[in-house]
Amino acid sequence: QVQFVTSGGGLVQPGGSLRLSCAASESIFSFYGLGWFRQAPGKQRELVASDTTGGRINYADSVKGRFTISRDNAKNTVYLQMDDLVPEDTGVYYCQARYNFARWGDTWGQGIQVTVSS
Repeated sequence: QVQFVTSGGGLVQPGGSLRLSCAASESIFSFYGLGWFRQAPGKQRELVASDTTGGRINYADSVKGRFTISRDNAKNTVYLQMDDLVPEDTGVYYCQARYNFARWGDTWGQGIQVTVSS
């Protein structure tokens, strides 16, 4: 299965910004789409942003207007620009491949920690 290397996380104050990057071990253009998930302490992993190679983009209501997903196919990399961060955005962020409308990859890397705190 595809492997992802995630970077760009860290500690940021409320209202700040971070940009996460996720480099894939193979061509991302071959996937139906890509997504960013996060897992907050004590909670289940949730999908926060996703795209398709056809250009359809979706966001969780909690991040709509603040997060932006984008990709660079030539670099096999997907990004998550996170602005106006709030403490509730704290968690471990993962990217994942989507193989078709109903099927996501099931191998999860280490993810990247994002902590929003003053």
